[in-house]
Amino acid sequence: MKERYLTPGDIEENARRLIPESLHRGAEHGETDHRGPAFDISHAALLILDMQAFFLDEKSHAFVPDSPAIVSRLAGLARRFGAAGRPVIMTRHSNTADNAGMMKEWWDHLLEPGSPETVLEPILEDLSTAVVAKAQYDAFYNTDLEKILRDSGSEQVVATGVMTHLCVEATARSAFVRGFAVFLPADGTATYNRDFHAASLLNLSHGTAAITMCSRLMETEQR
Repeated sequence: MKERYLTPGDIEENARRLIPESLHRGAEHGETDHRGPAFDISHAALLILDMQAFFLDEKSHAFVPDSPAIVSRLAGLARRFGAAGRPVIMTRHSNTADNAGMMKEWWDHLLEPGSPETVLEPILEDLSTAVVAKAQYDAFYNTDLEKILRDSGSEQVVATGVMTHLCVEATARSAFVRGFAVFLPADGTATYNRDFHAASLLNLSHGTAAITMCSRLMETEQR
């Protein structure tokens, strides 16, 4: 089930190949690649989901093979958001028997609070402005994430991290129904294999999120 599909090779080129073909054709002709508002970093927040040892450590059974490859991309975005005075919000996933819900039916191993597996990627944690503890795929569920976003004046969110087809997709959809414009960089998220990743990008691109690249978000001028 697991594979490296962003690396080896050029992560930029490999990620671009995952963007739905219809969006590529439009971009080549100077057309917008999504409906809805254009990206505006002055009203945006960066969400970095679950970049923690559980998914980044090769010794973990939940290791996402391409998770280390996106760290530098996310660090670049985090620095760009920091320079613009915008929030960089990380999530830390963990579960107890009481809050795991259906996750304990699907997964054999619960990620317990305080375990070494919950440790965040240090490079990214140093660049973050807030850390939100979560217990479900959706980072808005029973957390203060929405309040943090509202208090910061955020109207847009950039969803990144792991895993593309689970926590990232669930959080992107949840942000959408709460009225946030959602942007998802194809090279800013990773999961177990190419099929899961490509399916999420395709589905989210139709009515939920603007699929983009970290480089495009980095180049956007602050308004």
